[in-house]
Amino acid sequence: MAKPKIALIGGGQIGSTMATLAALRELGDVVLYDIVPDLPQGKTLDLAQAGPVENFDIRLTGSNRLEDIAGAAIVVVTAGVPRRPGMSREDLVETNARIMAAVAAGIRQHAPEAVVIVLSNPLDAMVTLCQRLTGFPAHRVMGMAGVLDSARFATFIAWELGVSVRDVKAMVLGGHGDTMVPIVRFANVNGIPVLDLLTRKYGDEGRAREVMTQLVARTQNAGGEVVDLLRTGSAFVSPAASALAMVEAVLHDQKRLLPVCCLLEGQFGVQGYYVGVPCVLGAGGVEQIVEFDLTDEERQLFHHSVAEVKKLVDSLPRL
Repeated sequence: MAKPKIALIGGGQIGSTMATLAALRELGDVVLYDIVPDLPQGKTLDLAQAGPVENFDIRLTGSNRLEDIAGAAIVVVTAGVPRRPGMSREDLVETNARIMAAVAAGIRQHAPEAVVIVLSNPLDAMVTLCQRLTGFPAHRVMGMAGVLDSARFATFIAWELGVSVRDVKAMVLGGHGDTMVPIVRFANVNGIPVLDLLTRKYGDEGRAREVMTQLVARTQNAGGEVVDLLRTGSAFVSPAASALAMVEAVLHDQKRLLPVCCLLEGQFGVQGYYVGVPCVLGAGGVEQIVEFDLTDEERQLFHHSVAEVKKLVDSLPRL
């Protein structure tokens, strides 16, 4: 039985980490594309030689030719300039938009039936541009942000409470930036609300809410925290793992409910913009957008985040 083909556009830290994770899980044959001569070839050759040790058997191809993504079932776009200390995601708009334009043209020509997942920053603008330029139906073009942001929120909660991250469930909606919206009332540890556990820990509801506010703020700034610590790059392992969860949901038709940057057509009161909301992911890509009632506070925060997404999208250069 033929394995599905996974095309990874961008051979940097995220792309090469995704190739490694995809190989270890044997999700499909992998093509790693990059414009730098010999870089993807070297990375895939190195990875392939780990197969006998790690007991995986897939075809790994490194390429400098976009035509080699032909036949891909799924394309993951990580290409672009990463953030550096002092830079916001918004600072990357013009440079990464031009990179995305070239990539989208290649996807449209060589992988016209693929599901596309975009990771390039600024995420909300880049996934919008990719969908516009490929002309693909919106359910086949999505952005990875909410899975990562939710994982960060869950991680900080687990550390604060001293519990396993396996038991923490959290969800972050909105744009992939400082205005993202962690849904505090949904955060739980095996069904027990995190705010209840924080109140028990500190013996005071007011103190519990202060701590939760700090966890929310750290989640909103988590990407920048990594950038500041690394100094020469941005996060790559957690984004790669988060994107692979989406890839696996699509390739294996898992119908997973995940926070995904998708095109809203009236859902949550938003028309015509890519924003992070809960979606069911399966073989068709975004198969369902799951709405729920927001509280007044959540609605205000969500629409503030959407307003920032609109500003970002409106700043896209004409290409």
